[in-house]
Amino acid sequence: MSNLGVWEPAEPGVKRCILNAAASLMMMEVHFEKGAEGYEHSHPHEQMSYCLRGSFIFRIDGTEHTVSAGQSIAIPSGAKHGVTALEDDSALLDAFTPIREDLLKR
Repeated sequence: MSNLGVWEPAEPGVKRCILNAAASLMMMEVHFEKGAEGYEHSHPHEQMSYCLRGSFIFRIDGTEHTVSAGQSIAIPSGAKHGVTALEDDSALLDAFTPIREDLLKR
């Protein structure tokens, strides 16, 4: 059973929807309430996050980066990272390679 196109809760104040997944690339939209966090974690996948609206503080391997609407950030494979929304109704478009099998229910 696939969860493509289905909005689901992630962390408190965060919901996500996997938009598409191909052989080695996956795209996901993530919505945040102000102050909501994507908890710090790491994974072997490369990730790019594009800020659709609002603004965020990304923490990548101990360094903070501010990303606002229209900006993007790359997260290397294996990097410890997390994110906090600075505004209500903030949203990211995330791309992963290879696909996140841990998030994609097949």
